[in-house]
Amino acid sequence: MATYKIALIKGDGIGPEIIDEAVKVLDAVAACSGIEFNYTEALMGGIAYDVHGDPLPQETITTAMNSDAVLFGAIGGEKWDNLPREKRPESGLLRFRKELGVFANLRPAMVFDELINASSLKPEIIKGVDLMVVRELIGGIYFGEPKGRDENKGWNTMVYTRSEITRIAHVAFKSAMERDKRVCSIDKANVLDVSQLWREEVEEVAKEYPEVQLTHMYVDNAAMQLIRDPKQFDVMLTGNIFGDILSDEASMLSGSIGLLPSASVGNKVGVYEPIHGSAPDIAGQGIANPIATISSASMMLRYAFNEIEAADKIDCAIAQALKEGYRTKDISMFDAKEVCSTSEMGSIIANYTAKCKH
Repeated sequence: MATYKIALIKGDGIGPEIIDEAVKVLDAVAACSGIEFNYTEALMGGIAYDVHGDPLPQETITTAMNSDAVLFGAIGGEKWDNLPREKRPESGLLRFRKELGVFANLRPAMVFDELINASSLKPEIIKGVDLMVVRELIGGIYFGEPKGRDENKGWNTMVYTRSEITRIAHVAFKSAMERDKRVCSIDKANVLDVSQLWREEVEEVAKEYPEVQLTHMYVDNAAMQLIRDPKQFDVMLTGNIFGDILSDEASMLSGSIGLLPSASVGNKVGVYEPIHGSAPDIAGQGIANPIATISSASMMLRYAFNEIEAADKIDCAIAQALKEGYRTKDISMFDAKEVCSTSEMGSIIANYTAKCKH
């Protein structure tokens, strides 16, 4: 029996609720797949600041590094917004990514047929959408130096080195080789020197993947095209800030940010998390959608553990739950048979996972 060590970082807001449902589904798939999970909880975000005075305690980094993967919920909330920047939950998350070296953020965006009417776009525009945003995660303007502010001015610096561009480009091209063999690199090379270097280096990497078609697009046009004709994209490769914005935009193709997962990979330990935030306004109400977190657990099985059959079972179960008309509040207006609480949706998907013959 294969055994995997998973660090659980529940975080703030709805984080504990959605992680609990993902664990429920993981336990269900373990029981029917001959695998075992050992969980260790660790603190990060506002709750870590409340307990330790630090949004990222050293013991959390140690726990993560001693695990096979990290399953993470969400952090932040108004309670901590007035803290000094280095003490805010978001600063802890940025440091966490840097410490683990997870430089590649994989954000799939797909549209479930059962939720074709959930998007604000016309069904004929989004039916069949299945794209992957590959976002560089530990470089760019969020980490560049110098940065700072004074009374009258604030400044940040967008910096990328050739090696940083090379390694994220390889991730995108390898992903494309397993998909439709198309990469669209997103930049702002008409005005930014850093984007000119980005484009130059991506073209060099592309020479190693002659089967993959490479195109380039300016980020402002990409934002428009993602709404106008999302099916033109297979793999979208981009830097940190552009990828942050575009992947959230892509999430709405599906109709709810509560549906889409992500994987942050690079070194030994990857981090798997929903792309949405901590939603403190609905925390504790049992209405958060756990599907994005459950899908993130599926990505963990697929990318961290190579447990493809187990991952397929979870994906099959999610699709089955939606097909049968089970909906959380955020998607309850679309062909709902039954509106479910967070816990009920987790249990339904767990039950389908145990029964799935995939």
